[in-house]
Amino acid sequence: MEILTHTWHWSVAGFLIAVVMLLLNYFGKVFGMSSNLRSLCAMTGVGKKVPFFDWDWKSQRWNLAVVVGAMIGGYVAVHFLSDASNVDINPKTIEQLSAMGIDAPNGKLLPDALFGNQIFESPKMIIMLLVGGLLIGFGSRYAGGCTSGHAIAGMSNLQLPSLKAVIGFFVGGLIMSHYILPLLF
Repeated sequence: MEILTHTWHWSVAGFLIAVVMLLLNYFGKVFGMSSNLRSLCAMTGVGKKVPFFDWDWKSQRWNLAVVVGAMIGGYVAVHFLSDASNVDINPKTIEQLSAMGIDAPNGKLLPDALFGNQIFESPKMIIMLLVGGLLIGFGSRYAGGCTSGHAIAGMSNLQLPSLKAVIGFFVGGLIMSHYILPLLF
């Protein structure tokens, strides 16, 4: 059980991701999470009114199973396999969060001020969640995929657009964490 509750070395996790990607390529499948939103919309029949959603979603049923598996796996990991005591948060990160008025996570990996249930009591946080969700949705559609699709699937297929997208994601994340997030808090 200890192998499941502790972090794995990057080479083991990376190797497993590479094996999964090779298997997907072998079977002619393309991995990505954001494409499932299109499948879910197509399932509702909205394709009769919006041509973008008029496609054979049944050919992507396997990818919907990946999303369900990720949700179930996340639930199991958090509630049954989670042990944050074996992961250290960089003291500089804790110092920077404190400077923004965010308490360090006590025995957890994520601060409650950003990820706890009390964020739903603050209109500012609700607006931030809604705007952030819209920006992520627009960005993944504009980039032709999400971070997992581009960084894992696109890069493993040596696609130049995925490299450009991943560089954009990385630069955007740096700008957000170093310049915009401190302004918001």
